[in-house]
Amino acid sequence: MKTVLKRAVIFSASLVLGAAFLYGQDAATIVDKARNRIKADTTSTRSRMVITAKGGGTSERVIDQYSKDGPAGTRMIIEFKRPASVAGTRFLTMDNASGGEDRWIFLPSLGKTRRIATSEGGGSFMGTDFSYDDISSTDRSVDADTHSILREETLNGSLCYVIQSVSKDSAYQYSKTISWIDKAKSLIYKSEMYNKRNELAKIMEISNYKDVQGRLTPVQTKISTPASGTSTTVFMDIVKYDDPIPDGVFTVNYLETGRVS
Repeated sequence: MKTVLKRAVIFSASLVLGAAFLYGQDAATIVDKARNRIKADTTSTRSRMVITAKGGGTSERVIDQYSKDGPAGTRMIIEFKRPASVAGTRFLTMDNASGGEDRWIFLPSLGKTRRIATSEGGGSFMGTDFSYDDISSTDRSVDADTHSILREETLNGSLCYVIQSVSKDSAYQYSKTISWIDKAKSLIYKSEMYNKRNELAKIMEISNYKDVQGRLTPVQTKISTPASGTSTTVFMDIVKYDDPIPDGVFTVNYLETGRVS
């Protein structure tokens, strides 16, 4: 009897461990599908960034953003157009062969390009609530985190997976991220990012999905910082997929001159 009972316990434990493994694999697949849902060789946008201070006052910046697939992954450049105080500022990020990213920023006031170190990923991007890491979070490798499904619940009228993604890299600014992903459409509606002390550091809300060239595209993204009471909302006024973009745009020379050589 004891042998039969022991075998039953081992068998049950095996089923539980096997289910947990599959569940974890499913979570990673769901996140990967949501992040890579839109298929396009290039993306071109013009957006307004509305920065809201703690007291409610706002300021606005206009930016152009271009991204393109490259030999090692995604290449992206952001160029500030208005106001005059930030016009001509350009930020370039490129996936590298090692699986990381290379980042540079050109500040007209300094007249030179500066490389952004990995350790600066948590720094504010041009005085907004976005950090350098936040800017490229949608291209973050699924393998960089351990994913698990916490539960299912309704958000924005849709049933969502609530998935926890725990960073494998101790140097990354967030210890974990909890995301709400539409079960039927693989749309990300909300993400909560937690710091190393397990405190809620940022809330990202993605909304107003529209059909653009046959692709459901979010045209409004808001990121809030609870500790400071500030927020930054990005409104995409123009979105184009698969428009030709010269490779010369994704170079340090373009950062400094704004011209393709």
